[in-house]
Amino acid sequence: MIQIAVVKRGDTLFKMATQYGTTIEQIVLDNGLNASAPLVIGQALLVNTKGNVYYVQSGDSLYTIALTYNVPLQTLAKVNNLSLNKMLLENQRLYIPKGQKRIIEPIAYLQPTTVPIKESLLSATKAISPNLTYLAYFSFEAKRDGTLKEPVSLEAVLNITMQNRVIPMLVITNLENGNFSSEVTSLIFNNPSLQNTFITNVITTAQKYNMRDVHFDFENVAPKDREPYNQFLRNVKTRLPEGYTLSTTLVPKTRSDQKGAIYEGLDYKAHGTIVDFVVIMTYDWGWQGGPAQAVSPIGPVKEVIQYAKTQMPANKIVLGQNLYGFDWTLPYKAGGKAQAVSSVAAVAIARNNNVPIRYDYRAQAPTFNYVKDGKEHEVWFEDVRSLQAKFNLIKEQGLRGISYWKIGLPFPQNSRLLSENFTINKKG
Repeated sequence: MIQIAVVKRGDTLFKMATQYGTTIEQIVLDNGLNASAPLVIGQALLVNTKGNVYYVQSGDSLYTIALTYNVPLQTLAKVNNLSLNKMLLENQRLYIPKGQKRIIEPIAYLQPTTVPIKESLLSATKAISPNLTYLAYFSFEAKRDGTLKEPVSLEAVLNITMQNRVIPMLVITNLENGNFSSEVTSLIFNNPSLQNTFITNVITTAQKYNMRDVHFDFENVAPKDREPYNQFLRNVKTRLPEGYTLSTTLVPKTRSDQKGAIYEGLDYKAHGTIVDFVVIMTYDWGWQGGPAQAVSPIGPVKEVIQYAKTQMPANKIVLGQNLYGFDWTLPYKAGGKAQAVSSVAAVAIARNNNVPIRYDYRAQAPTFNYVKDGKEHEVWFEDVRSLQAKFNLIKEQGLRGISYWKIGLPFPQNSRLLSENFTINKKG
């Protein structure tokens, strides 16, 4: 059985392998570690335990452990002779009965920036594909004349999807010169002839590449185009060939009348009725141009999901998950930009600066501070604990799946943790 364990002062790979009854080689493999690099205090690792034994970690409860291992709470308590409100002790041994995994549909976005695509990015795509239902190639850009600007190097990616029974998604954006354009979408939504040409080109492209989900990531839709966007989606849905699905991206909202240019053009209830599923971008509370904070804190993420469930069925909701974090220079100043970091890079920064990683239980996210060139830095990122918290939210709320932004940001533990939590719906 696999579990998450947190490195404490004095821990080594040998000590942790001995404690949990596994091997150094297995810990290195499951976590993508360099065996010669010292562990970081507060670093979260996946470890294999013998049999069905779980060792309680700080912050655990019977409820979260039951969710993690897909076991009914009452069953977990009964087999361990515990009351439901019993406080658990750190390192307490629990027996975990075999649970029933939920079936979900994971998506991962791919955004190549070179021609040809870097081999490292193709390798990362191959590695994650066995645990994907969809691969979202970002992106085909809608043009003002109703045509699509196609991305490059499609063939290598489509071969990977075919070999791994992954459905390639035709991701269409209103990006123009690097920015989401409300003018582009307004033209398409409000000119019937242009819209007809555009939908024809979309369907032709989807069939050409066998991209059996047509996905619109239209952002900054003008408030006046809220209903025209809804009608556009109805028109696309009507014309989709049999066997093709329709999906959209939504920014995170918590109410129908939420003010703001990025919110007002998107109608959760209509999208939930028209399309087959939606991807909600439940991240960027902490963002590159804002103050230091968790990128996807669990409280606000859950609030968005609970609102979404009042507007559409839970089985149409795909939770957006960032694979990146940020490194902010303090104090925060408007106009400044944080440096994006992967989970691997964040741990390396903590190691190189000899600082411990803290876990914020309210946000369910790891963080640390360090000093460089006389300036304090604050880092927030994702690890297996924060990812497990999102997996548990998916189970708790009955969601359709998870959507990763994006492939190429190293998170070596993700695939193992995903497959331990869920059964992947393979429809390709």
